[in-house]
Amino acid sequence: MIKPPSSSPYRVTGRNLGLELARVTEAAAIASSRWTGRGKKNEADGAAVQAMRAAFDTVNIDGIVTIGEGEMDEAPMLYIGERVGTGGHPMDIAVDPLEGTNLCARSLPNAITVVALAERGHFLHAPDIYMEKIAVGPGLPEGVVDIDDSIQNNLRNLARAKKRDITDLTLCALDRDRHAEMVAKALEVGARVRLLSDGDVAAVVAACLPESGVDLYAGSGGAPEGVLAAAAVRCLQGQMQGRLLFENESQITRTTQMGEGKDPTRKLSLTDMADGPVFFCATGVTSGDMLKGVEFLDNGYIRTHSVMMRSESGTVRYMDAYHLFDTAP
Repeated sequence: MIKPPSSSPYRVTGRNLGLELARVTEAAAIASSRWTGRGKKNEADGAAVQAMRAAFDTVNIDGIVTIGEGEMDEAPMLYIGERVGTGGHPMDIAVDPLEGTNLCARSLPNAITVVALAERGHFLHAPDIYMEKIAVGPGLPEGVVDIDDSIQNNLRNLARAKKRDITDLTLCALDRDRHAEMVAKALEVGARVRLLSDGDVAAVVAACLPESGVDLYAGSGGAPEGVLAAAAVRCLQGQMQGRLLFENESQITRTTQMGEGKDPTRKLSLTDMADGPVFFCATGVTSGDMLKGVEFLDNGYIRTHSVMMRSESGTVRYMDAYHLFDTAP
């Protein structure tokens, strides 16, 4: 068996790190699921943050949150720059304790809890701003889609690469007014369109999963979610590009400071967003395309459904777990 290099977190922390991350996302999912359908998204998010932070206190890493719940003075826990873990290999952490707070509050599909890890310095550092994104799945020619090309050309090129008609392709995007022109042009060339109210991490991942029925993700959403999605796309060997979108000069200045002087307006490759060995883990809160939601069973157990991914091995594992109600996180 080929041994991973000595600098790899897999050598330092062991393959069980994936299971440790699952415990983190499970804890957040169970905590937030108690608020499912109650119409209180802030309470659901707060419960997820607290549970995820407590779970990280048991993980054997020296972690720094690079993608979190905001700046230190904006978020009580899991803020950008916060250190988590019990010590060990230095790693960057990207988190979304509850992606789809509205989905959870309204008991709609695809609310998930998400964590991604990379070696120190290998995640894009960006504030909580918007990012333009485009993503497709594995097994396609490099550069088959391009964020600078029109949606019509991207769909034509993708159809040609997949040896399918455009009418067989499905574009996924967030249901936002800013995407109306893109959606109209996609429909004009015959593609199907799937619009989501929230949750673009799960949507980007869906573009990499053949069973999802999604061929292409495009549009703008949160930059933190973009980094998390890029980690999953790395593990799934798909393709993704991004570009940060700025509303004012202060956002550009802040991003430049976080990016160590690199051009903040540049087109971002997949490895610009998530490089090196990467872990990705998510647990379902409400059932959706990728994961089943948390279930409270009559026999006193809570059931969770999670996915764990590693970029080095390309392994994707789905896990059903049963937690005793009285001892669940």
